[in-house]
Amino acid sequence: MARTGPKNSALRVLVWLGVILAVMTAVLAGGSISGQASWAPKLALDLEGGTQMILAPKVEGGSDINEDQLNQAVAIIRQRVDGSGVAEAEISTQSGRNVVVSLPGTPSKETRALIQASADMNFRPVLQAGPGAAVPTESLTPDDQLPKPTAEPTNSSDVNWVTAEVYKEFETLDCDNPSQDKQERSDPAKPLVTCEPATATSPAIKYILGPVEVKGSNIKSSSFQLQQGAQGAVTNEWAVNIQFDEQGTAKFKEVTERLYQFFVAAGGESGSDPKAQFAIVLDDQVISAPRSLAVITDGRPQITGGFTEESAKALSDQLRFGALPISFEIQSEQQISATLGGEQLKMGLLAGIIGLLLVVVYSLFQYRALGFVTILSLVVAGALTYLAIAILGWTENYRLSLAGVAGLIVAIGQTADSFIVYFERIRDELREGRGLVSAVENGWKRAKRTVLASKAVNLLAALVLYFVAVGNVRGFAFTLGLTAIADLIVVFMFTHPTLQLLARTKFFGEGHRFSGLDPKRLGAVPLYRGAGRLRTPDEKPGVVRAKNTGAAAEAERRMTIAERRLAEKQEQLAGSSKSTSKEGK
Repeated sequence: MARTGPKNSALRVLVWLGVILAVMTAVLAGGSISGQASWAPKLALDLEGGTQMILAPKVEGGSDINEDQLNQAVAIIRQRVDGSGVAEAEISTQSGRNVVVSLPGTPSKETRALIQASADMNFRPVLQAGPGAAVPTESLTPDDQLPKPTAEPTNSSDVNWVTAEVYKEFETLDCDNPSQDKQERSDPAKPLVTCEPATATSPAIKYILGPVEVKGSNIKSSSFQLQQGAQGAVTNEWAVNIQFDEQGTAKFKEVTERLYQFFVAAGGESGSDPKAQFAIVLDDQVISAPRSLAVITDGRPQITGGFTEESAKALSDQLRFGALPISFEIQSEQQISATLGGEQLKMGLLAGIIGLLLVVVYSLFQYRALGFVTILSLVVAGALTYLAIAILGWTENYRLSLAGVAGLIVAIGQTADSFIVYFERIRDELREGRGLVSAVENGWKRAKRTVLASKAVNLLAALVLYFVAVGNVRGFAFTLGLTAIADLIVVFMFTHPTLQLLARTKFFGEGHRFSGLDPKRLGAVPLYRGAGRLRTPDEKPGVVRAKNTGAAAEAERRMTIAERRLAEKQEQLAGSSKSTSKEGK
């Protein structure tokens, strides 16, 4: 009964590992059939090539850009690119003036727009809104009926900002004609006529906006989540959350107090007054214009209304990364070839294959048939890692760079090291005279602590390197951490259960000379010596040489410090006992 339990447990663990691999394969296969995923991992810029954009910065007022501003631009554009899900991008400066953005593959329209968008984000109150199409010439408002301001505006929501010139611009603006929607940097102290582009669910809208009241630099953070109902239950509606700093909180409170009055005067939810809206403007273009449904005193407004998860994330990203005080225009855009190319990838893969073959040869030479467990474990670890990288490429747009390939190659030795630690612990137990079944269990108890400590160090190093590094070095750190996790899964869910099952076979259990677990070749002295005799302390391995001198020397060499001290103590006790016996005679 004692052997049936561990056997069944080992089988269950192996089945669960098979289920994990099957699910990962099915997920990738489903994505491949739908055309969204590929069985091959996505490659980074250095191996596949991609798109290079040179961005020319423009500072408000036409002043020259300084080094601090340019460094800030590079940092925030890198955040924008990373936030959009593009991995292994390269962002750098050129001639101390331009910003060069190199992206693997062909960037999506959304990614290109996010990079190109001006970082001049601000919040303006809405004065008037209407359909995005231009008013036909015959329907234009006659000159004698155009708005005529009667006094100086008292706040940003005052309709006296709408002059005849502003209203003419509003009527003639066509949001469906991009050539008309090209404007210079607007004056934050003056009204703005602009558009909110059409989306898949809503047509384009054009606005007359009042002067800027809150700057994008007052945003501390933004996020998106499923909206909570009145009772705290989570709904299926997506919402975008904003958190302002202290200055923005005070200003936003003042503004919403005014806008809320328009909301109430229009009849609340059933009414409609554009002056109750607050436009979020990026690059002089409206990205959202929600109504103020309450007075916001804590600086934490929430934007709701018809969001999908994708649109909520896009708005959250624009709010979070839109505070860069520099605008950019794409000076040039071109396709670039791989910076390293397929030849370097082939050389990297060749190095990995050579390293793998050396591990295989060493395992078979050192552990004979037991070495095949190492080989199979490496195969399983490789399958887990490959599937994970392919799935991450599909779901998170992760791309494998040459540095990432180097991380995978380094991981081969680290993964094999875990198996070696375990095997040596088992052999130590066999040298102590235990049977293979108990040697496997006792060796596992001792080895798993070492394996866990080793992988914890690897993971910690990978995490630190990932968060403090930039560029391709992060790719190396990522694959190093990923393979460490795969190694733990394989050791716990494949290597150990497999040895539990092999220990109950005749070939391994009886210590065949080619099994790698032959007690005689390991210099073991059995506990029971036959004819009613038990092993004496002076016959412990490592104290007295067994018939196999080489194996005994190996056993002594692999003893831990504690084991060596215990053996020396037992040898001293044995010598003292013999001396006492002689004196007695």
